[in-house]
Amino acid sequence: QVPLVESGGGLVQPGGSLRLSCTTSGLALDKYGVAWFRQVAGKREGVICISRTDDSTYYIDPVKGRFTISRDNAKNTVDLQMNSLKPEDTAVYSCAVSATYYSLMYYYRLPGSYDQWGQGTQVTVSS
Repeated sequence: QVPLVESGGGLVQPGGSLRLSCTTSGLALDKYGVAWFRQVAGKREGVICISRTDDSTYYIDPVKGRFTISRDNAKNTVDLQMNSLKPEDTAVYSCAVSATYYSLMYYYRLPGSYDQWGQGTQVTVSS
């Protein structure tokens, strides 16, 4: 397997912004469903946003209107723009890819639907 690599994490003050990026050298991400998950204290909270190959997206309610998932096919990345960050957004953020297209977005919310995961990047929101 070719690794997924996340970047862009760091320390930011409440209300600030960060842009995370997920990339890989061995997969064409435009052919995969991609999700961002986050993990706090070693426990995965679950999916926070999803981008399907048909460009449809999904966000959990706590990040709606603040986070945006987008694809840059020329760069082979899937990015997560995070605005208006809150301390409760502090977590390790990981991306995951699914080679299977599910017509129901529900299945993309299940960790078991993903074939490959990145190691994650730490985001800390603190003053």
